[in-house]
Amino acid sequence: MPGRLQGKVALVTGAGSGIGRATALACVREGAKVVVADVAVAGGEETVAQIKKAGGEATFVHADVALASAVEALIAQAVATYGRIDCAHNNAGIEGVMAMTADYPEDDWDRVISVNLKGVWLCMKYELPQMLRQGGGAIVNTASLAGLVGAKRMPAYVASKHGVAGLTKSAALEYAKAGIRINAVCPGIIRTPMVQRAFLSRRADIESRLARAEPIGRLGTPEEVAEAVVWLCSDAASFVTGHTLAVDGGIYAQ
Repeated sequence: MPGRLQGKVALVTGAGSGIGRATALACVREGAKVVVADVAVAGGEETVAQIKKAGGEATFVHADVALASAVEALIAQAVATYGRIDCAHNNAGIEGVMAMTADYPEDDWDRVISVNLKGVWLCMKYELPQMLRQGGGAIVNTASLAGLVGAKRMPAYVASKHGVAGLTKSAALEYAKAGIRINAVCPGIIRTPMVQRAFLSRRADIESRLARAEPIGRLGTPEEVAEAVVWLCSDAASFVTGHTLAVDGGIYAQ
């Protein structure tokens, strides 16, 4: 039985670890060739190695999504390698420092916004013309539960992810009649390197506290978010666009 992305080409940014790596592996499992993009070379190359070990096809491209020239080169290399981009998961992101709004360092603010929000916009800026030339495609941006609700001591991250949610809706409306669907996933508390750095490493009891905050009673996994991304990229979601899908164990419903 053919996979849900059989014969397609997928681009995943931030694919060197966490949700991006899980998505890249899931796309390959479903029949896609994958362009693995990350600023972290070792992580990106490890993702490609795992894909090839699983019998899939992938290539790694080093790219900082905050730089227009890097993103333009990424899209050009993806097309040069595989001829097209059918699916794009614009996932690269950083958490930034933890600080109150009035105390937040300006340089850190600028970096978080540049990677998390400008980076998603730049990816779409160069993906969309390619998809228009092809006659269609599917884009999934990574927002966050923090793109749906507020969170203390994370003003730049929350602002960037709310921006991704809004940008996703605007772009979806613009390109709906062109055969390009644009959605976002909003992960909750997922066991990723980012969550480990930002929360789990701070206190011994923090994981149990976070798990209790989840109605489902546990942290999520990158693979669970990846399944949502694959579905949104697939033809099974052909009537879904402009949607922000919470993959959060029920927190947003509270």
